[in-house]
Amino acid sequence: MIDLMNEEMIKAVFESLPVEITVIDANDEVIGWNKNKTRLFKRPSTSLQCNFRECHPKESLAKVEQIVNDMKSGRKDKVRFWFDLTVGQGKHKILVEFFAIRDQQGTYLGCMECTQDIEEIRHLECEKRLLD
Repeated sequence: MIDLMNEEMIKAVFESLPVEITVIDANDEVIGWNKNKTRLFKRPSTSLQCNFRECHPKESLAKVEQIVNDMKSGRKDKVRFWFDLTVGQGKHKILVEFFAIRDQQGTYLGCMECTQDIEEIRHLECEKRLLD
């Protein structure tokens, strides 16, 4: 249960996750993110407390607005898409997922965007068991 975790532990958990997370609140303001130094898509500190529309690339803004609107209205709770991105010397498959954040009554509290480089995961074969 998260109730037993202090702020330092919660921050450490977020930094340990294998995904980049950005969170916006119900007013569409960016309220936080993790992995600031290693992100695929950098978040300048000036993005904090800005409307996500002010700091999102124009070429994908209309689609992101639609995702957020669908989550606010309750039409969707999750959206997933992927694309290829040049990382270092090669192309990597990038997975992006948006999740609606809701309280126990289902009220929209905000949205979480999770981005992950899944190139290594895509090439897993056979099995590797615990302690192998």
